[in-house]
Amino acid sequence: MSNSTFDFNVFIKESKDVLTNPKAYFSTMKTTGGIAEPLIKAGIYGVVAGVIALIWGFLKIGGMTGGLFGGAVGVMLFVWYIIAAIIGLFIGAVILLIISAICKGNTDFEACARVTASAMVIMPISALLSFISGLNLTAGSIVGLAVNIYMLYLLYHGLVEALKAKPDTTKIVMYVLAALLVLFFIIGLGAKRRASKFMDEFKNSDLQEMIENAQKDIEDSVEE
Repeated sequence: MSNSTFDFNVFIKESKDVLTNPKAYFSTMKTTGGIAEPLIKAGIYGVVAGVIALIWGFLKIGGMTGGLFGGAVGVMLFVWYIIAAIIGLFIGAVILLIISAICKGNTDFEACARVTASAMVIMPISALLSFISGLNLTAGSIVGLAVNIYMLYLLYHGLVEALKAKPDTTKIVMYVLAALLVLFFIIGLGAKRRASKFMDEFKNSDLQEMIENAQKDIEDSVEE
């Protein structure tokens, strides 16, 4: 793909290659050609993830999209995913550049942005699997951890194959990051359980009934 002509069919193929054979993909990935291509890639991944979150929101499926405000939360998540994809591309590229420098790899910002944008293919996957949290909080958290660790796997190949970082040093950095993910997973799981308990108590409280009655009164007044 080039900046002047964005080939969507090539984009789909590259997305599949990143997920199924990252080593081969990153070994042949172009690291130059302008910032527009990775920006478009990140934007598309953000839109797709946002649409999925929007659907889960309207269907009231998922850990953060259920309940009284499911549809509204879905809309907010749709916007958030798009913004996060664009901002995340640049922040991720800077972080990857620092890691690449530590691992004696390429420190060109554009090259790091291209690797970051390709690895962001994981965003729609994460959004698609987010419904699991609504079915079972622990299972959803485990799936989320697995998705994040797989993203580290993609970044490892991006660093070694595309940015020519030293494999041994890169492995050590990835192991450290994976350990941090596990630590945050344990901490976050406890916080989610407390939040889930609070929401369950809220649903059974008089306040929940008051909100539902107020919403019904507003709907009735609008109809009149």
